[in-house]
Amino acid sequence: MDLDTLTQAMHAFVESKGWYREDSPKRQTQRNLAISLVLEASEVLEHFQWNSEVSRPDELADELADVMLYLLQLASCSGIDLGEAVMTKLDKNKAREWRESPNDAGMSRE
Repeated sequence: MDLDTLTQAMHAFVESKGWYREDSPKRQTQRNLAISLVLEASEVLEHFQWNSEVSRPDELADELADVMLYLLQLASCSGIDLGEAVMTKLDKNKAREWRESPNDAGMSRE
């Protein structure tokens, strides 16, 4: 599924809940979306807090979906083409020098 389809589905859902309205208690501003994105990313991390493996992949999938939904919405509401931003960042990273840290011994970053 492409990013445009996912973004449209996300906007349709948010609109159906009324969260784009000025008087919404869950107003979807850039600030609120950025905060929500980080909170959801923290919930992903909880799955690894005491274990090196995920015991509930379905719950992890839900949290990853929440992260992606907030990311798509924040990008869209900020006027950022996320697909283009990802490709631009990959090009920048290709040209970047990656120092090896002690924890990366034997791991390639390219």
